[in-house]
Amino acid sequence: MEPANFSHIPVLFKETIESLNIGPDGSYVDCTAGGGGHSGAVAKLLTTGRLVAIDRDPQAIEVLHKRLDIYNNVTIINNNFFFIKSILQGLHIDKADGILADLGVSSHQLDDASRGFSFHKDAPLDMRMSMSGKSAADAVNTLSQQELQKIIFEYGEEKFAQRIAAAIVKERNSAPIKSTLQLADIISNAVPAAARRDSHPARKTFQALRIYVNGELDGLTKAVEDMFDCLKPGGRLSIITFHSLEDRAVKNALAPLAKGCTCPKNFPVCVCGNKPKAKLFKPVTTSEEEIKNNPRARSARLRTAEKL
Repeated sequence: MEPANFSHIPVLFKETIESLNIGPDGSYVDCTAGGGGHSGAVAKLLTTGRLVAIDRDPQAIEVLHKRLDIYNNVTIINNNFFFIKSILQGLHIDKADGILADLGVSSHQLDDASRGFSFHKDAPLDMRMSMSGKSAADAVNTLSQQELQKIIFEYGEEKFAQRIAAAIVKERNSAPIKSTLQLADIISNAVPAAARRDSHPARKTFQALRIYVNGELDGLTKAVEDMFDCLKPGGRLSIITFHSLEDRAVKNALAPLAKGCTCPKNFPVCVCGNKPKAKLFKPVTTSEEEIKNNPRARSARLRTAEKL
């Protein structure tokens, strides 16, 4: 039996599939295949084409095999898309016609309490997408107060980072912090009462720890550049982001690719010879209807670049 709650319909589903401009004989890569929603839709549109479905989560890989093994032109890879160049080289794929990445945590990872991503349900404090390496519990129990404060402030954009980090260190001096609700309570008690009214006070800190534990932003800029490098001319890269830090990294990685001439404006003719490498499409955000059906889609944004 496959892990429960793996979402079949991802955020901005129709818009993302359309953005890839899929040709039936093309080669495509889903860098974050998850429950196979996007991958399944791409595979259905292919005839002689090929799809590579990548995910770092072993549970997702189980589900992908159950859902995509019916297609003989789909290759499923358990790895981090940050290594896309070596993954495609290993498969003897030179360049792709389209590449997709749906960043952040999946609905399944949030909904499965045992994975330790959610501050709503009690579970071991884990948060590892790959289910290996250092966990969130390791981070909160071993990092210095200064390191915790920096992570919570930078990755969570949390203005009460100093108070929260101090509270975590004080608490762990008595006993290790092992569960999600234990940490959520520590955070709630650390912030002013007024800060608890708008949204759950643990939301930003949990986001920060998740990003840190999984190294989500560490190599994202280079990963975006590598994905673009792996495209054929005319190929498209489509990336869905869910918070401002991700979106900024993607936007800043794509912007220079669309820049042409860098000569001073007062030059009568171009002497630098620089030409744009990419055409950037207007970012797409979720509709009110989609947000109503899936509140988690509220902050989603789709950015697409075409290689010139």
